[in-house]
Amino acid sequence: MNRVILMGRLTRDPEVRYSNGESPLAIARYSIAVDRQGGRSNGQDQQTADFINCVAFGKQGEFAEKYLHKGMKIAVEGRIQTGSYTNKDGNKVYTTDVVIDRHEFCES
Repeated sequence: MNRVILMGRLTRDPEVRYSNGESPLAIARYSIAVDRQGGRSNGQDQQTADFINCVAFGKQGEFAEKYLHKGMKIAVEGRIQTGSYTNKDGNKVYTTDVVIDRHEFCES
């Protein structure tokens, strides 16, 4: 089973593009900062964040374009997808994204 649920804040406004073809498909890319509880240092909790890349297609991409903005706290549900490509320097680059099935607002 490949399911993930995350809650965090958008680090930037979604970048939305539309595919070519008869019926263009919205593709929204953005990242969210998800808090991670760290260890203790000098008796105080250390809190860091993981920056998770997300991609939303179709209606979810259109939703992201219309309603999501930098700094908003949201919950997302989807699946993890990995991939790779060769960049212009000939180096292989590995990617990990969460493909979004559903967004939810976490604050008013």
